Amino acid sequence: MESYLLDWANLLLRWVHVITAIAWVGSSFYFVFLDSSLTPPVDEDLKKQGVSGELWALHGGGFYHPVKFAVRPPQLPAHLHWFYWESYSTWLSGFALFTVSYLWNAGTYLVDKSLMNWSPGAAVAVALSFFVVFWMLYDAICQLFGQRKNGDAIVGALVAVLVCAASWLACHWFAGRAAFLLVGAMMATAMSANVFFWIIPGQHKVVAAIKAGEPVDPVHGQRGKQRSVHNTYFTLPVLFAMLSNHYSFTWSHPQNWLVLILMMLAGAAIRQFFVLRHGWKLGRNRHPLAYALVGVAVIIGVIAWMKPVPAVGDAGTTKLIAGGAHPAAGSDTIGYEKVAKVLEQRCYQCHGAQLQMKNMRLDSPELLKQHAQAVYQQAVVTKLMPMNNATGITDDERALIGQWFLAGAKAP
Repeated sequence: MESYLLDWANLLLRWVHVITAIAWVGSSFYFVFLDSSLTPPVDEDLKKQGVSGELWALHGGGFYHPVKFAVRPPQLPAHLHWFYWESYSTWLSGFALFTVSYLWNAGTYLVDKSLMNWSPGAAVAVALSFFVVFWMLYDAICQLFGQRKNGDAIVGALVAVLVCAASWLACHWFAGRAAFLLVGAMMATAMSANVFFWIIPGQHKVVAAIKAGEPVDPVHGQRGKQRSVHNTYFTLPVLFAMLSNHYSFTWSHPQNWLVLILMMLAGAAIRQFFVLRHGWKLGRNRHPLAYALVGVAVIIGVIAWMKPVPAVGDAGTTKLIAGGAHPAAGSDTIGYEKVAKVLEQRCYQCHGAQLQMKNMRLDSPELLKQHAQAVYQQAVVTKLMPMNNATGITDDERALIGQWFLAGAKAP
């Protein structure tokens, strides 16, 4: 019953998390577009009011005319919308999902004993420390160097080094699937913390100064803008890290930390293309196609580097080192008895008479035939099972299961 309820919690939390993430990422993309597309106001009244830029847009059959004030508007409107719940809701739902999916059963989903043989409690503590330590170091970098000459470049370089170091540590300490997600959650935590500790408090100070009739310190807007820009470049790397848990060939690679770093680099480069693209249309910068080409080139390079290499296993089957197993042409048909021996040693602990995780039992010919497709997908194609390879299944054994399934999954 616990597994069943956890599955429902996982599904519902994932649903909420995706919805709120769409709202947050969508608003981030929109405001980057808006800032990059603003043009100096034409109307003299708008100039006198302190408007620094305006945009005319057409959407859904209506015309829109947003304007931006450089520091402060002449007066505050009766209704002022604050963009923060999208961020907070995304983080809260994401952390709840991370807790249900990984922290609740840390011994199974977080710990890979071939990397670090620590207790579930220790693994949880170290995983949570990634969120805190990364934020503290990132925030310190921004405060120390953010306001200096060429500060943005210095901050960008140091944060990139910090992300690379965290990725290396996570992939050497935790199970690959959890490590990728942990790095994404770590960066997403910094994004939400930027909103909570800097962007919104700065906006509160600006609004309070306007209400009190006092001069507005522009530093609040500058700091908020800086952190918002950082969030923009974190977006695509975080999305890749989150989506990668569905694709085991990424996090199961021997150099999975390098796969993660390169794909996040590609995401940041592609995001830079979209950021500069709007300014290029207005003649503010050169065409940013080079950034997109760099991102695509990195992705193609990773694909070529990770290409599966055919090899012949000891069991007389041909398999793909970086992918699923496939039977060799003309090889002997594998019978149920051979597959059952493998499953008994590697799978019955969680899918046998004593325990049926995911409501799946495999210790009889009828039940195995019923779940043959799922076994093939999970154990051979994606290699997700056994979880973190806790029972030590070999590539030859996976290839044997694959040969049995592709030959018709026959069972007496």
